[in-house]
Amino acid sequence: MNDASQRMNAAELAYRTIRARIVSGELAEGERLTEKRLSKDLSLSRTPIREAIGRLVLEGLVERQSGYTTKVASFPEDEVEQIFELRRLLEAYSARRAALNASNEDIAMLRDIHATMRAHTPPRTEEEYQVLTEANEQFHRVILQAAGAPRLTALMTLAFDVGMVVRTYRIFSDKDLQRSLQHHAELIDALEAHAPDWAENVMSAHMLAGAAKVNDWLEAKSAAARDLIQSPISGAE
Repeated sequence: MNDASQRMNAAELAYRTIRARIVSGELAEGERLTEKRLSKDLSLSRTPIREAIGRLVLEGLVERQSGYTTKVASFPEDEVEQIFELRRLLEAYSARRAALNASNEDIAMLRDIHATMRAHTPPRTEEEYQVLTEANEQFHRVILQAAGAPRLTALMTLAFDVGMVVRTYRIFSDKDLQRSLQHHAELIDALEAHAPDWAENVMSAHMLAGAAKVNDWLEAKSAAARDLIQSPISGAE
């Protein structure tokens, strides 16, 4: 193995490890990330750590601050609501176009991805969460590609915050994940039937269900934070 291959493998290892720690919550929102600490924790040089952080910044999982400082990204409630609404509009239109343009190969690929997701739902290990999140991203990506609209792809790239979606994936209950699988199965049927109205409506419902769950989670987090702030005052009375 040459030096370039070794460096690439180290960068991929650093990326996957740091990403998994962010997604699991081991690295908390707002936590400062330093190349020195991560290099020591992962027993890697700073170069692959730097490359991994660069990828995570592009995904929205890490934010750059002044200078070379980086931290785990946080997601304000109003921003999350905007992102999900934009995604709903764009993904619904994507599904509509895909219903008109999807090939037999696209349908077969979606069924394969769906089978993978079904085999790992509900997830019980870190590996299964990883498989599910990657398969879910791939499922939506295949539909977008089947839509055959380069401008739509560009808009989705701006609106689709991978970091936020991956970070919130773990809040879904087993029942939520089963419902999501049912949505995916119905989407495939709608695309195979070349029924644009059907596909658009199912995708819209799919996005709305996800947004409702995330909003409930954010409201619960805000309530817990308020209780934490007020509790010393209540205890002093």
